[in-house]
Order: sequence, then structure tokens, then C-alpha cells
Amino acid sequence: MKIAQAIITAVALGTLSFGAVSAELLTKEALKEHPDMYTKIGTIVTDGELAPSDAKEELAKKADEKGGDFYVVTSADTQSKIHATADVYKKN
Repeated sequence: MKIAQAIITAVALGTLSFGAVSAELLTKEALKEHPDMYTKIGTIVTDGELAPSDAKEELAKKADEKGGDFYVVTSADTQSKIHATADVYKKN
């Protein structure tokens, strides 16, 4: 039961903190469906985050700083801390 509460809390916090930035997470499937709608403008990395919501917020912030509208997570590792890499895209 504690695990379910932790997951719900993480999702809720991730939703709240995600609203503070404008770059949005885009799935690889959505990118494949409309590849001509997006232009890749760079790659970003987050390292050392402890919660998925923190990593998501950090990636969105870094995508904003690059001038991106969307980011697509290309890799993630959660051994002890979260390390993620994402490509940043601008909508055409």
C-alpha cells in the first residue's frame, strides 16, 4: 500500500511541477507518426535526480533553455539516481 501511495504522490507532484515549464514530453511513437512536424535542435542530460518527477522537471527546464517545445527521452538509468538523456525538438 505504501508503494501505491508513493507512486500516486510522485505522479501528482510531477504533474504540478511540470506545469511550471513549457517544454512537453513527447513520446517516440508520436514523433514517428509526424516526423515532419518537428525539428531536432539538440540533446540534454539530467543526472543525479532522486525522483522521476524531478528528472522530468529538469529535462523540461533544459529543453526550455535550448528553445525547444518538446523533448523525447532516449535513455534512462535508475540504478541509484536517475540519469536520463533526451532529444529536444521544436515544432515546425
